[in-house]
Amino acid sequence: MTTSAVVHTNLSESSEAGRALGSQIVESLHGAPDVAIVFVAPTYNQEELLTALKAACRPGLIVGCSSAGEFSSSVQGEGLACALALSSSEMRFTAAIGRGLSKNRAQAARELVSSFQGLTTSAYRYRSALILTDALAGQADELVEQLTLLTGGAYQFFGGGAGDNAQFQTTPIFYDTGVITDAAVALEILSEKPLGIGVRHGWQAASRKMRVTEADGMRLVSLNAIPAVEVFQQHARETGQSFDPANPLPFFLHNILGIETGSGYKLRVPLAVDDVGAVLCAAEIPTGATISLMRASTTSAVEAASAATGEALKQLNGHQPEVALFFDCVATRLRMGREFGFELAALQDALGPAHFVGCNSHGQIARCEGQFSGFHNCTAVVCLIPH
Repeated sequence: MTTSAVVHTNLSESSEAGRALGSQIVESLHGAPDVAIVFVAPTYNQEELLTALKAACRPGLIVGCSSAGEFSSSVQGEGLACALALSSSEMRFTAAIGRGLSKNRAQAARELVSSFQGLTTSAYRYRSALILTDALAGQADELVEQLTLLTGGAYQFFGGGAGDNAQFQTTPIFYDTGVITDAAVALEILSEKPLGIGVRHGWQAASRKMRVTEADGMRLVSLNAIPAVEVFQQHARETGQSFDPANPLPFFLHNILGIETGSGYKLRVPLAVDDVGAVLCAAEIPTGATISLMRASTTSAVEAASAATGEALKQLNGHQPEVALFFDCVATRLRMGREFGFELAALQDALGPAHFVGCNSHGQIARCEGQFSGFHNCTAVVCLIPH
């Protein structure tokens, strides 16, 4: 049996906030949890908060990340701290950290996998891992690929990139009470029952297909040999939108990039235009990829969250969900504004009585059977943990 506690605080003093989370966990679970998964706004002294939480509820493990908007079944906002605490007689949890992510993704992946217990035991049928990564370290797609290779495809992965409210200054992950950059943290979950993972976005192509003729990591230089900024300017004219290269984010939030994968679009959010007309994106754009400019609506985003949850429920094979972890992009929150609450309401409606907790992240991670896999932007990722 698995029990959970979903808690939050808006207390502004970091130690008080950590104690508040810990005391709520103990009161709900009547004791110390096996693991606490924590999402904390960048306005806090995160190490102080984690230290106070650990002292208050003595979890076996702590993992988490800095966030770009926090939410649960009972709250949504910015400047909050939220946590999910789990205790289980049917699951085994292991925390792992991989460092030096920006320099050597393969080595970081090996460090993570070296702590996984499911590769040396057959005691549990299902193998999953929550992955949280420093978004500014980049190359999260490659990290997910390396993790998949090193585990022989036996694990499903879900999670996201740590956030700082789209300031892109520092996006740390949490390992115990450590607040660590240039790293990824994993929570291995071995279980007797399946975890359900759903992945959806509500975006569709709004332009012709184009070839990425030059890109350098997160810099999109040209499409069809045309400077990237000129492509966006042309699209704005054709669709009757306003585009200011000096302040492009209002346009970019409604006109993101979709990379064709053969089974859907992997999304990338443009963020800025540099001095030579290249467009800076939130994640890497591969040279040679086929892409389109994309559009979405509030309705399509709400439907995507509901569909992702429905897909995750099917994967539980008849078991009831105890709790859900939910990740969606900070760009989605910024684009939707108050209407982001409609997306969370759709998630709750699909879940029924089960609670949820999560954060707006700088990218979302999903690798599971039957889903388009890797590192995404503007995509709803739901993980259901069974009762």
